[in-house]
Amino acid sequence: MNRKTADKGKQRDRPARIRCEACPVRCYVAEGQTGACDRYANIGGRILRCDPLTILDRRLRAGDEIRPFTAAGWDGGLGGAAASGPAPLPPALPGIGNGCNSFVTAIGAGTTYPDFKPAPFIVSQQLEGIDMITVVTEAIFSYCGVKVKIDTDRHLGPEAATVRADGQAVGHVTTAEYGSQMLSLGGVDHLTGGSKAEGRATCRTLLTLCNRGAVELEIDGGARVTVQAGHPPIVNGTREERMRVGCGSAAIGMFATGWKGLVDEVVVVDDHITGVVSEHQAGRVLGWESTGIRIRGHRSTPGRYFRVAAPGQGWGGTDLEDPRAILGPWNPARGARPGLSLLMISTTGEHHAYYELNEALEPVEKPLPGALVPSVQLIAENCEPALCSVLFMGGAGGSLRAGVTRNPVRLTRSVQTGKTRITVGGAEAWVWPGGGITLMADVLAMPEYAFGDVPTPALVAPLEFTLPRDEYERLGGHADRIRSLEDILERGGEYGNKTRAIAPLGGHLPWQDT
Repeated sequence: MNRKTADKGKQRDRPARIRCEACPVRCYVAEGQTGACDRYANIGGRILRCDPLTILDRRLRAGDEIRPFTAAGWDGGLGGAAASGPAPLPPALPGIGNGCNSFVTAIGAGTTYPDFKPAPFIVSQQLEGIDMITVVTEAIFSYCGVKVKIDTDRHLGPEAATVRADGQAVGHVTTAEYGSQMLSLGGVDHLTGGSKAEGRATCRTLLTLCNRGAVELEIDGGARVTVQAGHPPIVNGTREERMRVGCGSAAIGMFATGWKGLVDEVVVVDDHITGVVSEHQAGRVLGWESTGIRIRGHRSTPGRYFRVAAPGQGWGGTDLEDPRAILGPWNPARGARPGLSLLMISTTGEHHAYYELNEALEPVEKPLPGALVPSVQLIAENCEPALCSVLFMGGAGGSLRAGVTRNPVRLTRSVQTGKTRITVGGAEAWVWPGGGITLMADVLAMPEYAFGDVPTPALVAPLEFTLPRDEYERLGGHADRIRSLEDILERGGEYGNKTRAIAPLGGHLPWQDT
């Protein structure tokens, strides 16, 4: 047998491959194998979704999961076997079909791609006598990213600094908010506008964060930070514990009464606004006497100072290791005297020190008096736990809208006017005003592992559009594809019929406020 004949024999022995049309990659998938996305597999010569269609059912307790189940032989309860959690719910409970206890998400549903296809599931359910339609699809997003809120006073990096994952640029530092540093990650320029390595690193970072995983990021000219939704940030290897109670000026306003009569002067050190109680309006109202203190910084209004130090990892988000560096010479003509007491504290109470002026009017550190301990503890008590928040943000473009209606602009207008409600994996989405459907949603409000990806690269997010049937028909929706939930449970869809039921987070269904 020559080599050419042998090669032909090997080709005949290979498993038959079929083309997956679920995304633009269009993988050829062999029997028993998955495509490049690990979301679709060739099972028995048919492309099937690997994960089950997820239904939220408020009769389940948190952590309960029932799968698989179908409408066949349905006796009014949730049938099937429990993959995790307790046994199936008792038949005495009202059934899924009443539409009040369940909500079909797009998780595991499959996608609308190619553009002309109707959405995988267009579900009809009765809600208080109204025929409600929920259109579900797993949308492929190239125009998407995440906004990350990191509760910390630490300086993570200068505004607009590049944020990197695995050495690749994946976003930038954006404007800080009250008590938090903010990152903007992802976006089409990083996903598709750079090198392949940059696009892959960006997609991997977004997918991990949206699925509640931890990602280590490095900021040019700044810190190394580990971010995970619902967990404290880790900055340069140190786990953050507290979010500041407010800026230095706000802390003076909140706690000045607790210091009156216990200490002569209080300085709350903050990278943004450092407060001085004897000069502050709160101190003046309380009759606080002048101390002759001088602060090295840009004076704003009385008792409020900007730029007392450079940003950093020290006191109050500054680079200070010794807060006395911001003090100028004390003025005896304005009340400075030997023995004058001074409390310096950060906006979280994590850093604090007590001083008394010596004969040369220099602050000398002393043990913190017991009378001041409760005031330090009160600041710490009023600080919320430091956490990371991750909001998925994306623009719902023409292709997925075509899966909902034959006239996509009508869907956009219906969403913008509030007639159509949009959710992401069952989580309420905030829709930006203006053109298009630009939305944000908290990943912690969704079931775990709600997101996927495709190697174009792009993120895959579950979207649901819910609206009354008459509104759906007015939009030019695919009315001929509307199906009941029972029918969907019985026959499944293009990408299979595996189904699971889980409890909604907080026991709340998206359309309970509709």
